[in-house]
Amino acid sequence: QVQLVESGGGLVQAGGSLRLSCVASGRIFNINAMDWYRQAPDKERELVAALTSGGATNYVDSVKGRFTMSRDNAKNTVYLEMNSLKSEDAAVYYCHMKIAAWPALGTYKDYWGQGTQVTVSS
Repeated sequence: QVQLVESGGGLVQAGGSLRLSCVASGRIFNINAMDWYRQAPDKERELVAALTSGGATNYVDSVKGRFTMSRDNAKNTVYLEMNSLKSEDAAVYYCHMKIAAWPALGTYKDYWGQGTQVTVSS
């Protein structure tokens, strides 16, 4: 059973920083996609940052220059460093991964974290 567990959300003042973490556990064979999404109240879930197969990272325009996504392959962990936070960044943040797990090594499934709340006070 594969699980994604997120941590690091909380309340921060505008202009502040937070670092989100997402750890994948279970009988993982390979991870070929890692993304961060967010969903604010009454809005659709939005892709915030995504690691490409080539190793680059793409960001939604609204967070470019402020957010940085990174990964630790040895720990099956992905991070989202968020700086200069704005009120419009407030949302529930979700990590997403496409993972192949034992014994179905050729099958990649979508897994989601439970979500972590980010609240930005002005």
